[in-house]
Amino acid sequence: MSKLETRDLRFYYNDFEALHGISMRIEERRITALIGPSGCGKSTFLRCFNRMNDTIPGTRIVGEVLLDGRNIYAPDVDVVELRRRVGMVFQRPNPFPQSIYDNVAFGPRVLNLARGSALDDLVEQSLRAAALWNEVKDKLHSSALDLSAGEQQRLCIARVLAVKPEVILMDEPCSALDPAATLRIEDLMRELREDYTIVIVTHNMQQAARVSDYTGFFWLGELVEYDETGKIFTRPAQRLTEDYITGRMG
Repeated sequence: MSKLETRDLRFYYNDFEALHGISMRIEERRITALIGPSGCGKSTFLRCFNRMNDTIPGTRIVGEVLLDGRNIYAPDVDVVELRRRVGMVFQRPNPFPQSIYDNVAFGPRVLNLARGSALDDLVEQSLRAAALWNEVKDKLHSSALDLSAGEQQRLCIARVLAVKPEVILMDEPCSALDPAATLRIEDLMRELREDYTIVIVTHNMQQAARVSDYTGFFWLGELVEYDETGKIFTRPAQRLTEDYITGRMG
């Protein structure tokens, strides 16, 4: 079942067309990887799913982006509620300069999702879901900035989980991490797939092959090929896909 879908999606930075008629269905509770060289439109496409591009002056979108069958660019869409349902983890860990507890509690407090002991429980649940609880349970009121880079990224994932999203977007979430921390995040993604729809942008071909169920290959703003990951990496339908994956191009 499709959780997200784009229909003839075109995206413009002023007069520059960055995405050329992208149509794609993203399956519920699966991991979809977006691959391709730098500047091919992967991150722009990813940010269309929670309207993060709205904050960039001079941008506009043509076509539809559907969440559970509803166009998220319709005039009556509540963008705050959309971004609760579709959370985002960025390339570099970006914890707030607050305590570990306050980082995770921030969203639920703003959205009035929980207070008191219920908030304590929600913080614990989110940290457990992000595989971070055992490492921080005795220092919840210490600064989040004292954590390692890998721990900070898992904290940012816990912060997203705390507002009970349905979709998690990840824009190169491991690019600033060492190999050990990267494997922890990949293991976490597999666990989260049981409850969430995940879309990840990555330049790491091995990572895409390891963690994703579906892969989309972008090139110069075009979606060249989109299929099950196993097929993309072993029997791609397009020569350009094969050339990119094998390193002959890009």
